[in-house]
Amino acid sequence: MVDGVRRAREAAARTAAQVTGRALGPYQSAVVRIGFAATWLFFLLREFPNRAELYGPDGPWSWHLAERLIDSNHAFTVLMWSDSPLWFELVYLVSVLASAGLVLGWRTRATSVVFMVGVLSLQNRSVFMGDGGDNVIHLMAIYLVLTRCAQVWSLDARRARTRGSATAGAAGPVLWGVLGAVFAFGAVTGGFGYGWLAAFAAVWVACGLWWLVDRNEPEGEGRAVLDVLANLLHNAGMLVIMAEVCLIYATAGWYKIQGSRWQDGTALYYPLGLDYFSPWPALSALVTGSGTLVMLLSYGTVAVQVAFPFTLFNRRIKNVLLALMMLEHAGIAVLLGLPFFSLAMIAADAVFLPTGFLVWLGARVVARRRRAVEPVADPADQVQVQVPAQVPAQR
Repeated sequence: MVDGVRRAREAAARTAAQVTGRALGPYQSAVVRIGFAATWLFFLLREFPNRAELYGPDGPWSWHLAERLIDSNHAFTVLMWSDSPLWFELVYLVSVLASAGLVLGWRTRATSVVFMVGVLSLQNRSVFMGDGGDNVIHLMAIYLVLTRCAQVWSLDARRARTRGSATAGAAGPVLWGVLGAVFAFGAVTGGFGYGWLAAFAAVWVACGLWWLVDRNEPEGEGRAVLDVLANLLHNAGMLVIMAEVCLIYATAGWYKIQGSRWQDGTALYYPLGLDYFSPWPALSALVTGSGTLVMLLSYGTVAVQVAFPFTLFNRRIKNVLLALMMLEHAGIAVLLGLPFFSLAMIAADAVFLPTGFLVWLGARVVARRRRAVEPVADPADQVQVQVPAQVPAQR
């Protein structure tokens, strides 16, 4: 009995040390960061000519209709601060820049906050313009603020290696100063609800405190305490992201089971017959022409979605189902013409990718980039090297 209690205490101590001692899943959080920021960036750039109709003053959902809805649901959007077209253009441009900055991992803590503000502002301005992928981006934009998602594969990580600290340079204080001014303006004019006001104030104060401690006592106890708190927040955020992905698939799968079309295996046949979801009519006709293939895809989709949350403790089975789900979303992007929904779901799935695979993938990308920037050898040297290899072939 005593030995059992002692072992339990030791296990609890090891778990606590693991959770507080480091930010878990640095590669997974980096892939999630890059995936969601890139998805939103590509969407904003593709819809740039249509931005005013989607989220701006030329849309069917007018500014006054949005104002009435937001007064009732208290959703957050800075686009309601003014109905000026110039303000809308500024918010849209800042959203594009924040998405690009988050992809690169530049001043990630600040850009993640601006990215979240951009996502929430545009989506809450016109709530009827989105789909399931937009809902996922909406949630993940909030969760990413909690994570330390720039420990690898980011400009912040490179700055930390070369200059000793990710907060080095004047860009960080200037950026947070601008954000503080915007926050103060929104607070004074009543642009924030009490919840958002407290949340933004906490983020701004915490990041300012981090900068001061990192500059003055990088090896002190204060920095150690902040590291522990940041690790706890990051690990909790990653846990929430993983739980969110499991919840998405579990609810989607169990709701499908209740549908008669999914039960008889014909559910995929009907959307593939709609012009709106048939960017490649010949390919859609090829798939729907086989009843067996439609049935297998329908049943397979339900089986993978229902089973995935139960396979997380078996690494091999989880990796197989993860690959199948990513292939499923790639197929949705091609067959149904929903690329941004698929990119968002693949980015969410990436939180479960094995660390070994991500490290290998990163090493391959770095090696390929180094080969691309290597100087080209002199043509005369290339001829001298190639001649002996060609002689046997000529003989």
